[in-house]
Amino acid sequence: MSGRFRVGAALAGVVVLTAGGLAAANWATAETRSKSGHQAAAKTTADPLLAETLEAQLGSDAGVVGSYYDDAGELIVAVSDLSTAALVRQIGAIPHLVKYTARQLNAVQGELNRLAATSSAGKVRSWYVDPVSGTVVVSVPEKARDSITQRFLSRAQANGDRVTVRRVAGAVELTADDFGLRGGVQVDKNTGYVCSLGFNARTRKGTRIFLTAGHCTSGKPSFSRNGYVLGNTYTSSFPGNDFGSVGVIEGWDQQGYVEGWGNGNVAVKGIADATVGSTLCKSGKSTGWSCGRIVARNVTVNYGNNRVVRGLFQHTACVETGDSGGANMTGGYAQGITSGAALIDGQCMEKHGRTNESYSQPIAEVLQSTKSRLILAN
Repeated sequence: MSGRFRVGAALAGVVVLTAGGLAAANWATAETRSKSGHQAAAKTTADPLLAETLEAQLGSDAGVVGSYYDDAGELIVAVSDLSTAALVRQIGAIPHLVKYTARQLNAVQGELNRLAATSSAGKVRSWYVDPVSGTVVVSVPEKARDSITQRFLSRAQANGDRVTVRRVAGAVELTADDFGLRGGVQVDKNTGYVCSLGFNARTRKGTRIFLTAGHCTSGKPSFSRNGYVLGNTYTSSFPGNDFGSVGVIEGWDQQGYVEGWGNGNVAVKGIADATVGSTLCKSGKSTGWSCGRIVARNVTVNYGNNRVVRGLFQHTACVETGDSGGANMTGGYAQGITSGAALIDGQCMEKHGRTNESYSQPIAEVLQSTKSRLILAN
């Protein structure tokens, strides 16, 4: 491949997640086709496992900050020293030299995580280690000038050029819908709220479950669909994480597919690790099937009222209220479960001429925590 990783064939597959009943976060799913014309078509990636394989080859080298696909579809690895850059070239990828090590940047993010947990992040929206800029990116609403927010920003900016502050629009919310078995379809809570189903799974003991957002399962409600009982909450983790599982009673046909909302059912073939720049599609009750690109991983998101969630990935597919818990996919590979999104007047950002800002819980942590495996397509 002429010394480079290049991506080519298109990857389809979107699952939208909807969360129920939390007012402080507007995370929503995107429609499959944007009618606004503001959202650019996402580039496609040939192999969602490519970056994961490369990073495994490099090992836990402290010189590797992260990897991402650029606009040309090239896989780039951000490194902090010349010896690691040489190793990246030897493997066949393109190195991007940045100033600080992964250890230094992770320490900054860890400091901000502790500050948010012990004090408050105010109205600061999110923070994450960004391999593109080689800094910790901190996002804060354009008009947020209160003292608590400013205190958090001051602590962040005390780290100098290790931190990049970005002013952003919209209010971040969980994608719960309070108007109230394939991935992405609507599931109803006995509390009157609705969410979206993420993926069907089985625990190591053989228990039938489906995976959804943790703010959907918070309080351990029971779930139904079209008036018929699905089952009760099995596990729940929120805040800190945003995932939960629901036991599925006998009689329901759990399928290894995600609802394509007019695009055909999408077969679930396995799981993949989120890579910055790769294509992602989501399926959900409110906005159906929509696609975008992953722009950040290991993001800490502040939903307000001390509801801080760590370890999410950020993408540009449209997500709106009611999509929480839905499936996120790259091709046939499960990436995660919808947590929330930044909304303006209840709509995803592209409908107001801006880039969508949506957040999802990575699937690998969910499966590890619930000791389960996905039900795959036959």
